[in-house]
Amino acid sequence: MKKIKILFVCHGNICRSTMAESVFSHMVKAAGGSDLFEISSAATHTDELGNPPHYGTREKLAREGIPLVPHRARLLTRADGAYYDFIIGMDEENARHMRRILGDCKAKVCLLLDFTAAPRAIADPWYTGNFDETFDDVTEGCAALLKYVSGEV
Repeated sequence: MKKIKILFVCHGNICRSTMAESVFSHMVKAAGGSDLFEISSAATHTDELGNPPHYGTREKLAREGIPLVPHRARLLTRADGAYYDFIIGMDEENARHMRRILGDCKAKVCLLLDFTAAPRAIADPWYTGNFDETFDDVTEGCAALLKYVSGEV
């Protein structure tokens, strides 16, 4: 069976997208579907390339009992567009940059909370400092995404 390939994307790939990668991976494992997915994350900007996840992301995931996926920030590439089935941003600014980078594959771009009953942006905790709110939004989006893609498995 073909794996569903999902790429989470945010500005620097150290807060929201890394959190989404870890949360979604945890949900998939708990559902017994690890063999059905390939999950990763990337950045739209070079600010944090090579850096580990933000300490706020690491601390929040630890408090929630969710394992942090081993990760170093990397840049979204045009090749990602052809490779991944879903390329999921956190806010409209991410989506604009994602479409620019991806070119022909820009139709694969969506926002994580588009899968929920209340589509909206996920605030960047780098600026807000509110990793609890970001975690709640990421968890809501990941649960809705898992429900959506489970129909494809």
